Amino acid sequence: MNGIKRENLFSLETTGLEATGQIEPQDWFTAPQVQAIFDALEAGGAEVRFVGGCVRDALAKRPVNDVDIATTTRPKETIRLLEAAGIRAIPTGIEHGTITGLVDGNSYQITTLREDIKTDGRHAQVIFGEDWIADATRRDFTINAMSATRNGAVYDPFNGILDLAYGRVTFIGKPGNRIAEDYLRILRFFRFQSTHGRPPTSREALAACRLEAKKLRHLSGERVRDEMMKIIAENNAPDILIMMNGELILKHVLPEAKKFGDLRALNWLCTTAINLDGIGLDPVRNLVVLLPPRTDPTLVKNLTRRWAFSNAILKRLLQLTDFTPPDPLGPHTGHTRQLFVLGAGIYSDRCLITWSRELADKAKLDKERKQAWIDLMERIVSWQQPVFPLQGDDLLRLGMEQGPAIGHMLEQVRNWWIDTDCTAGHDECLETLKNLLKTA
Repeated sequence: MNGIKRENLFSLETTGLEATGQIEPQDWFTAPQVQAIFDALEAGGAEVRFVGGCVRDALAKRPVNDVDIATTTRPKETIRLLEAAGIRAIPTGIEHGTITGLVDGNSYQITTLREDIKTDGRHAQVIFGEDWIADATRRDFTINAMSATRNGAVYDPFNGILDLAYGRVTFIGKPGNRIAEDYLRILRFFRFQSTHGRPPTSREALAACRLEAKKLRHLSGERVRDEMMKIIAENNAPDILIMMNGELILKHVLPEAKKFGDLRALNWLCTTAINLDGIGLDPVRNLVVLLPPRTDPTLVKNLTRRWAFSNAILKRLLQLTDFTPPDPLGPHTGHTRQLFVLGAGIYSDRCLITWSRELADKAKLDKERKQAWIDLMERIVSWQQPVFPLQGDDLLRLGMEQGPAIGHMLEQVRNWWIDTDCTAGHDECLETLKNLLKTA
């Protein structure tokens, strides 16, 4: 479909008037909660279909995570019909035609068919309609423009089924025109190339993305962050990010990213080399390993502000970007101290980041070091945080007065206890405390 002018797209509408595919029955669309929504809306005479990602991923035999529904009813009528059927309706995006229906604790986005009448690269002004082809035309890629009935009959106006089968991520119409409507489609193109595409990548699409890449700076940090973190979370993220870097996309959204080889090593560790519960791909850890080692905290804070990360994510980023690399061959008690102070999550991240950087530098580690890393990761995964046996009341009973000195003394005993590999019991810790008090 590349090269077709937007004003001529409607000449193709006969290709979308009849169902041309079929989704085999699956739990997500045969579920009684979903069928209840269809029953409620169809009772008012609406035509209702599944749209977007759930149709695409069902056809691709991928997991379906979000079920989106489109309807010919206007938003207020959608609410009325849902509530009449006893379904809670929340006007989450009513100005854009979107209602959230809640059934038995499950939420479903239900959107009225729309047409764009004005776009500026960031926002779209829409009118509501009843034309399925017009609604499909406003979507970004052919594989996202399909819809399906409650029985799984698929309507495919732009040959998305064929593109999906061949791994082609194809804009509907000219790529430049579609990007001009919403600059985020640049990042979405690379995301879907990562998840659904296969080589060769469309040269026309790449050229359009590169030409308009500077416009990405006009988008909100939240929108850029959400798309980029989805890309970074994928196993083949290094290949996609290298492609984005070559097309001069990254310099507008993540110029800090430099260590693509380190990310490749990390993903290999987490998906192939290490077979332990709790070890898998993590977008925040992946983001960190893309940055140079010992990244300046100011740079991390600037990235956090730019992408509107939460304070919790900022704290984790700071813990993972500036630390002394763990040594798997180091003292056993040293690892115990790190586990006790940092917790298994952060220490696991630090070890995986360090291990992946070593692999990226040397490709193959000697047998002893490799086994040491494996042993350490097994220990971390099985780690259960021990409880320090003493409390402030123990010191008060020995005659110490309430105040900062109690905390200082407890810290000394705790350090000794950690050096015992957290094995000393209450009586041993209490004896050590008494000895410290004698020399204080």
